[in-house]
Amino acid sequence: MKINEIFESIQGEGLLVGLPTLFIRTAGCDLRCVWCDTPYALLESQGTEWSVDELVTEAKRHRVRDICITGGDPLRQKEEVVLLISRLLGEGFRIVLETSGAYPIDGLPRSERLVISMDVKLPGSGMEGRNMLENIDLLRKWDQLKLIIADRNDYEYARKLLSGCSIPCEVIMTPAGGRELKWLAERVLSDGLAVRVLPQMHKYIWGDERGR
Repeated sequence: MKINEIFESIQGEGLLVGLPTLFIRTAGCDLRCVWCDTPYALLESQGTEWSVDELVTEAKRHRVRDICITGGDPLRQKEEVVLLISRLLGEGFRIVLETSGAYPIDGLPRSERLVISMDVKLPGSGMEGRNMLENIDLLRKWDQLKLIIADRNDYEYARKLLSGCSIPCEVIMTPAGGRELKWLAERVLSDGLAVRVLPQMHKYIWGDERGR
């Protein structure tokens, strides 16, 4: 597998925010989101080759029991990622798999210790045409759907999306950049949306420092 970096940090996003976590960042993503905060992981050439065995051994060296497989987009290397997840589940880890929503999520292990954290790309990303919205039906109640809100147009797009389909899991709205929460929180309250408004916690702690 092409891996960009491996590091320990605090989970900054989603339902497991605040937990000490080992991050395994894969290299390679076909999308070019306007607000992407990890451009250093977009190309496979920005990674080094690791075997699944090596990654499992590395994970076991760390004291944390939560792992986040992120990118890039891990599902660009789906065959190896499925094997890695299965091996890590067998070692007792809990896993969050972050994906853009532009790749099929079928065929992943069904364990409740695997949380699929999937984006739906909104117009502000420039990549809304790449969404595979059929993936939504494959999410389970313990997964999470993430909506990165860059502006009010994104918010309205997201609101219409939520009103037009049944989402089987928690929905998280986060402002692009991860910190400007007030206007988004006020809109969610005004419209009575059943979503969570969350920051990117790691950016409050370390800013945009890489490996955090």
